[in-house]
Amino acid sequence: MKQLKKIVLIIAGSISLALGMLGIILPLVPTTPLLLLAAACYVRSSDNLYNWLLSNKYFGSYIQNYRDGKGIPLKAKVIGVSTLWIAMAYSILFVVPLLAVKILLFGIGSYFTWFILKQKTLRKA
Repeated sequence: MKQLKKIVLIIAGSISLALGMLGIILPLVPTTPLLLLAAACYVRSSDNLYNWLLSNKYFGSYIQNYRDGKGIPLKAKVIGVSTLWIAMAYSILFVVPLLAVKILLFGIGSYFTWFILKQKTLRKA
């Protein structure tokens, strides 16, 4: 049973990592939470994958800074919120015809904006 749990966690972590990587390109896919989920899955299933993720030159520092409570870089906050609202505005104004869905999208965008902005801002040393 333990082996099955490890396999499931590795698969879930890998899927989360892949989706997090897509989030770098696709603005509405939340990169940081998916990377944190991948780290949580890997820490419970594979020391090698967890250490690889933390030492990865693209993702490692973001995960480590977030985990240590240091925060998110200001540039990442600005890019994240800007990209989020460009995509939301386009969807609300040009894609979605239903008012209820437009309101829902606005609420989702507002929540994620609040979530990003409430995080501590990482200051350069």
